[in-house]
Amino acid sequence: MVKLEMKNISIEFPGVKALDDVEFFAQSARVHALIGANGAGKSTLMKVLAGSYDHYTGEILINGKSCTIKSPRHAQNVGVQIVYQEVDTALIPYLTVAENILLNELVLVKEKNRIIRWKDIYQRAQLILDDLNLTIDSKKLVSELSLAEKQMVLIARAVSFKCQYLILDEPTAPLSNSETKELFRIVNELKKKDVSIIFISHRLPELFDICDDITVMRDGQFVARKLISETNQEEIVELMLGRQMGDQFPKESIEHGDTLFEVKNLSDGRLLKGINMTVKSGEIVGISGLVGAGKTELCKTLFGEFKPVTGEMFLAGKKIKNKNPYVAVKNRIAFVPEERRKEGILVEETITSNASIVNLGKFSYLKTFLNLKKEKHNAQEVVDQLAVKAPSVQAKVKNLSGGNQQKVAIGKWLTVDSEIYIFDEPTKGVDVGAKKDIFELIVKLAAEGKGIIYATCEFPEILGLTDRSYVMYDGKIVKEVVTSQVTEEELLYYSTGGN
Repeated sequence: MVKLEMKNISIEFPGVKALDDVEFFAQSARVHALIGANGAGKSTLMKVLAGSYDHYTGEILINGKSCTIKSPRHAQNVGVQIVYQEVDTALIPYLTVAENILLNELVLVKEKNRIIRWKDIYQRAQLILDDLNLTIDSKKLVSELSLAEKQMVLIARAVSFKCQYLILDEPTAPLSNSETKELFRIVNELKKKDVSIIFISHRLPELFDICDDITVMRDGQFVARKLISETNQEEIVELMLGRQMGDQFPKESIEHGDTLFEVKNLSDGRLLKGINMTVKSGEIVGISGLVGAGKTELCKTLFGEFKPVTGEMFLAGKKIKNKNPYVAVKNRIAFVPEERRKEGILVEETITSNASIVNLGKFSYLKTFLNLKKEKHNAQEVVDQLAVKAPSVQAKVKNLSGGNQQKVAIGKWLTVDSEIYIFDEPTKGVDVGAKKDIFELIVKLAAEGKGIIYATCEFPEILGLTDRSYVMYDGKIVKEVVTSQVTEEELLYYSTGGN
């Protein structure tokens, strides 16, 4: 049985100690969950193991033998592979599946000026796919694959390197229920091949379904390691947060006003068909449904990113036309998109720049020059209000954890007096503590009389947070429900086309 040990691992970045004497242990043929609140250091620890960070201190041992991992190539040589959450950035879309799976090998062949035998390349890649029981054509372009298929290609690439330790970072965040089951099947196949899988996720129920062991981290330190069979979700949450969780959803009775926002017969000519919905002031309205139902398309159409073919929108009884996102913001509509790193934040900029980006005029004088002091003060208010964990407001957003990036993506809208707030999967890749902070902010906005549209495939969030919900299936609203009068099973029934 192959064993991996990480002892006394520490690493620092400017202004913050990300890991402090962390211990980690994993064995072959087992699935090991690595969990912690956003900013706990779990992704940083795995990046050390995968060779992304080389300035760590401590020791890494495989089968009792010390090894130095200073680059991704070093990690691959000792059998460590990682599949990051941002799947698209790890693949080359205009190359075939086979070329992406055997990419490193093709580079070596090219460097040695050897002839590439394409027939062999496609056959070998197909054998790897077939060995995992994946029905993906090795000659297909990656750009033609679904997100779930791209993830499977990355796993196939990892296995092609005789992988002994496979790190999966939030692998189920973008997947539907059926796609998640397929991923779990692959994980179990790899277990049979004596591969050790390290599984990072904030979805506790799935960890208890697929994992054998669990390690908990908090604030850059090791907290506990347990057998899944000897613990429960409540204990794990307490270990993550260092306190009892309490009620996740705020319990506050908010009086609803008149209809604030109304959509009539909205269609986009592609997926959306005849959307009708209303939102009252102070009301949290859910848009529920499975992956691919059209929730994101609806949110982006309401915000002006996608242009509708038919339909009308009204804000406080006045007809509005969101030709583009700029006009939507002018019409006092805010949008927190699902893909925060691509669409919600500027990852290379600071918290300060991100916090003011949607309302620069508020932080400038003569409509030309930025008031840097005022801009920095605003950023500090956002950090304090949303409990963003960062060394300073001048920290680059790319260096924050996923949950703290999401808080910045939401916090930037606090500088604008919007009437309608649209949230698309706002808790994707966010830990339970950060989720509670986000829920409390949403309820606070509703209490101020704002209208909230909350789109998610997480049915417990629909039931715990919203007042009403529209259920979508195949681009249509198939059911409107009062969430206090519906069950999770009923939401799932309507979401799968039940009538």
